[in-house]
Amino acid sequence: VYGSDQIKFAPEIMLPMVSSVKEVYLVKDMIDQVTETIPRHQGHLVRYKLGVMVETPRAVLKSGELASASSFLSFGTNDLTQMTYGLSRDDSGTFMRDYIDHKIYAEDPFRSLDIDGVGELLRLASDRSRESNPNIKLGICGEHGGDPNSINFCKNIGLDFVSCSPYRVPMARLGATRAISS
Repeated sequence: VYGSDQIKFAPEIMLPMVSSVKEVYLVKDMIDQVTETIPRHQGHLVRYKLGVMVETPRAVLKSGELASASSFLSFGTNDLTQMTYGLSRDDSGTFMRDYIDHKIYAEDPFRSLDIDGVGELLRLASDRSRESNPNIKLGICGEHGGDPNSINFCKNIGLDFVSCSPYRVPMARLGATRAISS
């Protein structure tokens, strides 16, 4: 947006459940067709940043390709955890306490990031993404974005941002403060 009393920014558009870079290019072409019509109506050029939600194991494996076509990637850890474990977050509530009590899992992987499993996927995706696009911004979104231990892990693998639901923001701030000061 142009004008002395207006803020200039590039909108960020994030594509969910992407599993192929071809999807990114297809949707980018659609967005470009729309944004190209705006200057005629509004008198200015619209620039935007395009990002991708990495929410499936396949998207993790293809993260280098996805990063080459994106300004940012956001790892959707809720869905990635469900697909990695093959468990529904809603259904796991009926037995997760028993799994934790029997030490099958140390914590509920839907509340605190499973560093050894899902975390390894995030590390792999982060490395592949930065190899392909050193300027890419990487982060997570989902409930793990409000968990201090998960935030610390994200800092350790070089992620740039976390996002979470509003009620988890106080814990996210605490986690970010702890991660920065460590």
